[in-house]
Amino acid sequence: MKILIGSDKYGVDLKEHLKSYLLSKGYQVVDKTEDSVDFVDSADRVCKGILGNEGDRAILIDAYGVGSFIAANKHKGIICAQVSDEHSAFMTRNHNNTSVITLGSKILGQTLAENIVDSYLESEYAGGRHQIRVDMLNKML
Repeated sequence: MKILIGSDKYGVDLKEHLKSYLLSKGYQVVDKTEDSVDFVDSADRVCKGILGNEGDRAILIDAYGVGSFIAANKHKGIICAQVSDEHSAFMTRNHNNTSVITLGSKILGQTLAENIVDSYLESEYAGGRHQIRVDMLNKML
């Protein structure tokens, strides 16, 4: 699985930690923000990468995860969730077919961030009754 990752200046340290963590677990990781950018630009690069099939899923990191969440959801075809716990990370993929999650570097420690990422990446979209809402979300923009 190929994971796109990006951050603003507040998320760089957690991004670098998660890149190493994901690589050690055998994931391919593409850093879309090796330069210093605002969370709006980070979200734009990562979401365009997902929409262009450059990766399977994505992770955005800023101070609180909220700015990246807002920016990511401005992209038609992207369903993004801001998460700060493992269960929400699992369920947002399982029920909402989320392609992007956002994390807050000033909220999460490294171990919790690793656990959240694991839950998100190990979850699969359940489809079925959930597809109705996913279709509704995709028609909104």
